[in-house]
Amino acid sequence: MTKARGELLRDDSNAKIAGVCAGIADYFGWEVWLVRIITLSGLFLGSGFIFMLYIAAWVVLEKKSLAQAKQKTSGVSSKTLTKERHIEVKTRVWQRGEAPKQALQHLSHQFNDIELRLRDIERHVTSTKFQLNKEFNNL
Repeated sequence: MTKARGELLRDDSNAKIAGVCAGIADYFGWEVWLVRIITLSGLFLGSGFIFMLYIAAWVVLEKKSLAQAKQKTSGVSSKTLTKERHIEVKTRVWQRGEAPKQALQHLSHQFNDIELRLRDIERHVTSTKFQLNKEFNNL
């Protein structure tokens, strides 16, 4: 998964405590549960260094929702909002994304929806009502 890394932010929408682990997982493209397990194991095995790093990141890192709001108000165009989302397929267990089987089902569902819409368009364009309206508009 070669995704361009953005800014390291606290992900407050997926947060359990402060969103630090969710932000780190989003930044590196890892599963959130894995980052949380690493943090907790480091907290229990370490003497408090991990706890101090977590608190420092909580204070220093900006919330993701605030950063997105700043981008919208400053006129910087973020990704256009569309109905469909980008599908990330995970190739390793620790990576974020959908399993290949789920991604294939998701794509199949999207293609079926597109085909149904295309059939409706073809049905409309080949109908006599469409042809009649086209002739009236050409007058």
